[in-house]
Amino acid sequence: MPLHTIDAARLTGRIRELGEIGRDAQGQLTRLAGSDNDKAGRDRLVAWIEAAGLDVAFDRIGNIFGIWRGESNADVEPIMLGSHIDTVINAGIYDGCYGVLAALEVIETLRERGVTPARPIVVAAFTNEEGVRYAPDMLGSLVHVGGLSVEAALSTVGTDGTVLGEELERIGYAGDAEPGFLKPHAYVELHIEQGPVLEREGFAIGAVENLQGISWQRITIDGVANHAGTTPMAMRCDAGLAAARIGLFLRDHITRSNAPSVATIGTMRFEPDAINVIPSRATFTVDLRDPDEDRLQGLEAALADFLLRVAAEEGVELSVERLARFQPVAFDLGIVATIEASAKARGLKSRRMTSGAGHDAQMIARIAPTAMIFVPSRDGISHNPREHTEADDLVAGANVLLDVVERIACSGWKGS
Repeated sequence: MPLHTIDAARLTGRIRELGEIGRDAQGQLTRLAGSDNDKAGRDRLVAWIEAAGLDVAFDRIGNIFGIWRGESNADVEPIMLGSHIDTVINAGIYDGCYGVLAALEVIETLRERGVTPARPIVVAAFTNEEGVRYAPDMLGSLVHVGGLSVEAALSTVGTDGTVLGEELERIGYAGDAEPGFLKPHAYVELHIEQGPVLEREGFAIGAVENLQGISWQRITIDGVANHAGTTPMAMRCDAGLAAARIGLFLRDHITRSNAPSVATIGTMRFEPDAINVIPSRATFTVDLRDPDEDRLQGLEAALADFLLRVAAEEGVELSVERLARFQPVAFDLGIVATIEASAKARGLKSRRMTSGAGHDAQMIARIAPTAMIFVPSRDGISHNPREHTEADDLVAGANVLLDVVERIACSGWKGS
């Protein structure tokens, strides 16, 4: 059977067009969940979905679904594709958006080619994947799979004091459908890698077989504010110094372990935040990740032990707040093999890999066979306006997604 191909100009044009929605006067792109910019992006996506002849549905958490049903398959579980269209602050144009728009493009291509799938095919755009304005990240997909109640999610207070449910109502995306009303037969998410591996190693396609576990914590250290010039070093209870020691410990511990674990202190705030005052308080976040649950637990335990040690040695008090915790995810090997087979059939070099970033796919994997397709990111840069993937790579990834969907939706595929 000859391979179909997507409309490259339509896909790349939509990516560019969506990438202009939410730019400020300085040219920075920001579409935080529930914002006016988010509404504008959602409106454009829904218009494209409706123009493609799909049914549109919103659930109570604001997830958007474009549904292609036929008379003969309306009562069977659908194949779901998608990602998200909310962004970080000062973002690039590909993260999440590529997966949603490529999913829509795949459906349109199949319809235009006269393909009759045995199952409905759905494009999904999940709410608040980034978690910038409302925590946790991947919130819409987490609610979809029942990992968080819709009531708790809607009552989430944002970094700006807004309430997610009220904002969804305000922008017109508080739907009537109960989250989870669509249970997928399988889920496939296409995404830019957001890392350097594919580009550096010369691969066009990543067949993602697993995804790292994530542990987020907020640590608060209380010391004693004092004069920076008159207080001897040995007589200080310096919250800032204690925080610095924790960052160095994490780097050194992981380096010695030779494990693929990573640790990041992404935010830090000192009080009273004055150049000539010893910090009385340090508040910072720790992001720990590893694809192995036992190693991730070991890293968490090592950090907890070191916190006790540094508190005693520096004369400070510490408290820890758990912000988010997601176990590593193993994806469906049958879908992974299908991705590899498609890449090979199209003459594209592929490799299996682990996702270092969190994605909606890790949530959907709780309820359905799931896998991801990666395409290269130039210099491995993402969450940054310099984020870039070449058009040929975008098209290649979408064509692989097209093959995988056609295989799953049209051939009686039952999973691995």
